[in-house]
Amino acid sequence: MAELQEVQITEEKPLLPGQTPEVAKTHSVETPYGSVTFTVYGTPKPKRPAILTYHDVGLNYKTCFQPLFQFGDMQEIIQNFVRVHVDAPGMEEGAPVFPVGYQYPSLDQLADTIPCILQYLNFSTIIGVGVGAGAYILSRYALNHQETVEGLVLINIDPNAKGWMDWAAHKLTGLTSSIAEMILGHLFSQEELSGNSELIQKYRNIITHAPNLENIELYWNSYNNRRDLNFERGGDITLKCPVMLVVGDQAPHEDAVMADSGGQPQLTQPGKLTEAFKYFLQGMGYMASSCMTRLSRSRTASLTSAASIDGNRSRSRTLSQSSESGTLSSGPPGHTMEVSC
Repeated sequence: MAELQEVQITEEKPLLPGQTPEVAKTHSVETPYGSVTFTVYGTPKPKRPAILTYHDVGLNYKTCFQPLFQFGDMQEIIQNFVRVHVDAPGMEEGAPVFPVGYQYPSLDQLADTIPCILQYLNFSTIIGVGVGAGAYILSRYALNHQETVEGLVLINIDPNAKGWMDWAAHKLTGLTSSIAEMILGHLFSQEELSGNSELIQKYRNIITHAPNLENIELYWNSYNNRRDLNFERGGDITLKCPVMLVVGDQAPHEDAVMADSGGQPQLTQPGKLTEAFKYFLQGMGYMASSCMTRLSRSRTASLTSAASIDGNRSRSRTLSQSSESGTLSSGPPGHTMEVSC
């Protein structure tokens, strides 16, 4: 493993009363597939996993996760866990553009860089939080390293490889749209893009004018060349840890969901996602005394508020929601919590 670099910075963000600024330490570690940059907040807590995040295409850890982890109610979580935010190669702020002909890692190879990070930090287990491509990467990692993953929060995951029809549509779109517009179409729904809200304008500007747009295109190509994860419920190929599946009601990956967050719930509904995350952690046996806030009555709030989780990791419940009534139904003990935001 090559020489490691460490830079200490102070994250700029609004502070709650009595709260002190978080100190972030940014590291770069050499892996078999190039250098990977990650940022660590907090200090390890005894007998607790680290929260490790992985962002989607077109974003980095800040543009993907800051609204969620800076949300007021999230502070109770981050005080109880050290967290590691991973930037895909070439996606970190100030990253140089890769030379022409550079072979960008596949998503499977990006998953194989995570052990290098954990080895350097001397962390034994994680709770992964991933969005889109990042959710796929963490799922692939969990399939290969089940003993190190205590839980997963997967937002807008597509576990399937592109089919022929998807490839044809992608090629046709590429003839008339820029890379930036195609990535925006991956992140947000057409309804959101047509509405051109302040959020859409912000992220269109971020991606369109990104100085590392060539790098982003390489990550985008790796995502589009992903393999099928071949999940089998109850089969040999399945995630063994508790999983919280999250999808936005306007996510391009979901046709019929039941709330009001748009395509990127971690950006537009951090409150609902935080509430669900707290219940998920309680179901794993952590934060049993956490204070819950009653969210506005939505179907997502109904799902999380009605869940009764007794703190036993092995008894995490499978939660599902009727698309007609919005009521909660509990199946037999399982490992999946499904949330729409």
